[in-house]
Amino acid sequence: MGPVELPAWLQPRYRKNAYLFIYYLIQFCGHSWIFTNMTVRFFSFGKDSMVDTFYAIGLVMRLCQSVSLFELLHIYVGIESDHLLPRFLQLTERIIILFVVITSQEEVQEKYVVCVLFIFWNLLDMVRYTYSMLSVIGISYAVLTWLSQTLWMPIYPLCVLAEGMYFTYSHLYSERRDILRVFPIKKKKM
Repeated sequence: MGPVELPAWLQPRYRKNAYLFIYYLIQFCGHSWIFTNMTVRFFSFGKDSMVDTFYAIGLVMRLCQSVSLFELLHIYVGIESDHLLPRFLQLTERIIILFVVITSQEEVQEKYVVCVLFIFWNLLDMVRYTYSMLSVIGISYAVLTWLSQTLWMPIYPLCVLAEGMYFTYSHLYSERRDILRVFPIKKKKM
């Protein structure tokens, strides 16, 4: 009895593609849920929705960014063909900003810049994961390819600007907190 040939969907190449498709689909669903939630909340509540963006979607955002660390493993192992260093730098930046800076400072979580930063991140990721998901199964749309290759050009500088504003806010709040700790304000008795 000779070797048994596996069905096409169980062959290694198809398993890899199926895994990547499911991974990209999960990430797309997470980021599109965040983006849709933020959009609906903005149209329902206006500017008030921007203040509690982190409280409304912070958990899902942290989950999606945590799962995105698998991409470094994908590149390292060879499942994905991408450059490791740029992806590592992008993920490191997002993880530090989200987990270390935003999560740790409650005063700054209510600023509009958090909402703007989340919109930019999710817009980029929705396009990127849609493009990657369809590429894995061999589907290509010219508009989606163009968006995937060019959308980052205007959005990355805007992200850097938003992150700079966020660091400025967080720095000002931490200085104010330190000053108030050293020189507490005494309330007048009436």
